[in-house]
Amino acid sequence: MLPNPAPKFRYYDAVAYKRSQRGAAAYTDYLRTGKLERRAWSEPEKRYLTYREVAEHTGRKLEQAGTVTHERINGFHRSIRFPKLIFHRTLASMPHLGYCHVTVSNTRLPQHEDVQWSFYMANFYSEIGEGERFFRAISPRYRRMYFAIAIHPSETEGRLEIDRTVGEDGILFHTHDPEDAMRNVLLLGARTEELRKIIRAI
Repeated sequence: MLPNPAPKFRYYDAVAYKRSQRGAAAYTDYLRTGKLERRAWSEPEKRYLTYREVAEHTGRKLEQAGTVTHERINGFHRSIRFPKLIFHRTLASMPHLGYCHVTVSNTRLPQHEDVQWSFYMANFYSEIGEGERFFRAISPRYRRMYFAIAIHPSETEGRLEIDRTVGEDGILFHTHDPEDAMRNVLLLGARTEELRKIIRAI
């Protein structure tokens, strides 16, 4: 899954930068406490981060969110259990953005007896396209995106690809709403119509 081309970003360590500005508050501390700390304060400098550092930080955040999401969906009902399969990818040209795979399972859909699917979450929202431009028109309107795609084995051994014969070109659902996402995942995992009725009523 590759992003659209984007302008080059520069990232810096905001926490370290704020700490480096401590010298500007030294005079205020003196007025408050009557003590002036003896320290050579230098002009604050921003430490710019590499794309790799930004991607690593983004990945940790995504996988933490993915783990919490997995716990939520597995905590709904004892008869619905999904395997935990957490991994992430960041966008090459915008490493502060990325998506996380949460779980994979099988379900039965109208006209499709056995559909394997994967559930993802992302820290951005976009339209979902085709081919290499899977994420299209990344939007600042929403800060999250949740989606599930149908998958099947590809011609390349050991790899999976989107099964575009299922759903809307392989997309089972696509939303910015976490409650709507949870409802859709649970419906995919529910094995009885009685349980589906309960989930739809949430």
